[in-house]
Amino acid sequence: MAAAQTNSTLAAGIRSLRAHFDSVILPMWMGPGFNQTLGLPFESLDAATGKPLPAERYRAMACARQLYVYAEAPGADAAAHADRLFESLRAHFQDARGGWRYSVDAQARPLDETQDLYTHAFIVFACAAYFRRSRNAAARKLMLGAAETIEARFKRPDGLYKAAVASDWSRALRGPAQNPMMHLTEAYLAAAQVAEPALFAQRLRALAQGISQHFVHAPTQCVSEAPQGTADNRHEPGHQFEWLSLVRGAADVFDGLELAESLPRAAQWARRHGVDAMGVRAALAENGAVRDDTRRIWAQAEYLRMLAVLGEREALAGALDGFRARFLHAGGWYECLDAQGAVARADMPSTSPYHLATCLAALSEAG
Repeated sequence: MAAAQTNSTLAAGIRSLRAHFDSVILPMWMGPGFNQTLGLPFESLDAATGKPLPAERYRAMACARQLYVYAEAPGADAAAHADRLFESLRAHFQDARGGWRYSVDAQARPLDETQDLYTHAFIVFACAAYFRRSRNAAARKLMLGAAETIEARFKRPDGLYKAAVASDWSRALRGPAQNPMMHLTEAYLAAAQVAEPALFAQRLRALAQGISQHFVHAPTQCVSEAPQGTADNRHEPGHQFEWLSLVRGAADVFDGLELAESLPRAAQWARRHGVDAMGVRAALAENGAVRDDTRRIWAQAEYLRMLAVLGEREALAGALDGFRARFLHAGGWYECLDAQGAVARADMPSTSPYHLATCLAALSEAG
């Protein structure tokens, strides 16, 4: 494809995705996707009707992801919605004993009070985005407080972070895992944009070194889901793409570290084994065999994001067209497809717009 044609096709695809996000997805979660009484986003909407599915719980992480989305969205309505989400996040999920509870029930009563690293990372991430938008000093204070809790309560002597701790902080419930630490990396990169850049850079470099030492699979250079040596370990292609986007986007922070050197090779391996004409596969074995052939929307969004970060415009234009054709519909999106393109999950979770928003941010820079 000629460069001019590639640029035209890519620009049109980005405009189309942006229009769908702005006109369908953002209004959806301010309207039927939002519980006006509790001030919380419903966990999931029916993909066919757009109506909320029966509420069993509301998670702090989901609220925080929605806060990020609306803190980044243009317009006064989005700003006002972000204000409300921030207040709800504090009111429903902040634990008086310190930290943040995982979830509340359908009446917003405490449900799961586990102290969860993934949740805390998204508190930091969302508050950083909200502070950039609102300049609300309370958001900066909560962001820094959550980061200090993470360092004091989740960090281990070996530099890795526990994935979950008991509600009273008395014991670890789950050891280190890739995904929470990847989102902690994302959170600390966002925090460094609004406060203490040198401190967060120091923490990020130490975290990256821990990932290289304990999670990188030498033959493929992929960041595995569990520490090396764990039985039946796996690689998720989408996470290789997500890691590369984060590290490449902050090259000055990670300069000279092993992770910055290994991730391009990991992404290349993941593209070779984990991407075909139907999109990005969910999971692979360490030898490249397919473990899960589901095509999840978040992994597709992370692939697009990586291609944008790498400047691979021709590949991006084709992948974006395929993504729009397979995963978007007039009422929203398809969360999961099988390997033949049939719908494998018939709801739209409140957490997925976050991936589309980070993808669109990268696409806007590429376009």
